[in-house]
Amino acid sequence: MERLDYFIKRLLLVIPTFIGITILCFTMIQFVPGGPVEQAIMQMKGLGEGEARGGSGTAQTISEKQRREIEAYYGFDRPVYKRYWQWLVKDRVGMNMPSYKFPNKTAWQLIKERFNVSLIFGLTGFLLSYLVCIPLGIFKALRHNSLFDLVSSVVVFVGYAIPAFAMGMVLKMLLCGTVEGMWDVFPISGFYSEGFHDLTPLGKTKDIFMHMFLPVLCYVIGNFAVLTLLMKNSLIEQISKDYIRTVMAKGGSFSRAVWGHAFRNSLIPIATGMSGILTVMFAGSVIIEQVFEIPGMGRLSLEAIVGRDYPVFMGILSLTSILGLIGNIFSDFLYVLIDPRINFQKS
Repeated sequence: MERLDYFIKRLLLVIPTFIGITILCFTMIQFVPGGPVEQAIMQMKGLGEGEARGGSGTAQTISEKQRREIEAYYGFDRPVYKRYWQWLVKDRVGMNMPSYKFPNKTAWQLIKERFNVSLIFGLTGFLLSYLVCIPLGIFKALRHNSLFDLVSSVVVFVGYAIPAFAMGMVLKMLLCGTVEGMWDVFPISGFYSEGFHDLTPLGKTKDIFMHMFLPVLCYVIGNFAVLTLLMKNSLIEQISKDYIRTVMAKGGSFSRAVWGHAFRNSLIPIATGMSGILTVMFAGSVIIEQVFEIPGMGRLSLEAIVGRDYPVFMGILSLTSILGLIGNIFSDFLYVLIDPRINFQKS
């Protein structure tokens, strides 16, 4: 019952936390130079977007009436709190607001177009990271200070030290035929090929696999070191505790002590990262999607930030915030499943 009360309180706290996050971000972007009003003024002057972000000298070239009309068109003639209320309630956290960059589409329509791509990319990378790193961390712990542990540590740290975008560029040069004399095995960019819809189901699966192999590889390599070493160190810590020695003193084998007792407890730190499973379509993929030109959520958020497309940016932010907050509660739920003795109440 105490745990149920705890999770209910956590769920209720999602609402004020979400409002606090969105109020802060919504207020900040209203005062960022180069917003839609400045860009509209620069377009009237025949200048580019880059000059619009300077935000200087615009009042000298257009009348005050024209400026007020532009501000009214984008809603910037009203106080911030009124604009926020409309965004939160009337526009349903901005999902019904038209994009500044694509006026014929709402923020939700643009997000929905990219959602499936990022879901496939993010979920595949996330699951592969855990499916590879947890067994690798276990083997490293059981073979601590062995040749396997040393060699695997070198490989893990080398992969971790190389930034994701650099790894992506290297893989593109080696395996995508961008450099003469190198292998042309994988597509250079995109999520699927031209004529994708004419392929058979098996052909579509193969086409997506070929396009996603290198981006997912970059994503997994970037998570290798943290997850692997966290699993290894957690298991080593559990093996060294008194209850493991007690199990073995009572006649239990080392294998039983590890897999029957230490392994389950060592998963508690790993469960923390599982909160990210709800935000896999947003987190950690911006640079990789940009390098491989994948039309996903990460690239959309980058385009929204650079282009000052506030409705789209705030729509992505609101989804990320909600899923992230719920993901933290999901982590606590996993703690209880792994170790029922955990009590979240203050002593």
